[in-house]
Amino acid sequence: MSAIEDMKADSWMRWVLYAAGIYNMVWGAVAIIVPLWMFRAAEMELPRYPEFWQCIGMIVGVYGIGYIIAASDPIRHWPIVFVGFLGKVLGPIGFAEALWSERLPLVFGLNIVTNDLIWWIPFSLILLSAWKNRGQSKT
Repeated sequence: MSAIEDMKADSWMRWVLYAAGIYNMVWGAVAIIVPLWMFRAAEMELPRYPEFWQCIGMIVGVYGIGYIIAASDPIRHWPIVFVGFLGKVLGPIGFAEALWSERLPLVFGLNIVTNDLIWWIPFSLILLSAWKNRGQSKT
């Protein structure tokens, strides 16, 4: 890969990770500040312990900080991207099981689209690039 191609690759990867970071921090803050909003919007039964949802918001927000750190050098910080990718794969699996067992309504799956599915391709491409560039250091 030429230096120009490498710069373009880094540019879109950085943009994706900054966008993921900001999105996660905003989503996490909303879940912490107004934990019942999403349940009301989906016309779901309100959870008995909204603190669990606030904890999920904290975890999502912390992932956002990690993505912003990874944006400084996406190839070097591939482990952060990998951990995020795992969550973005496992979350939909958990949702599918909850949907199948009728514990969550389909409308709740909008979270899965915006929190997980839209990030699969860009995160996969970042990880693939890191794999291809393993052992190479930037000078």
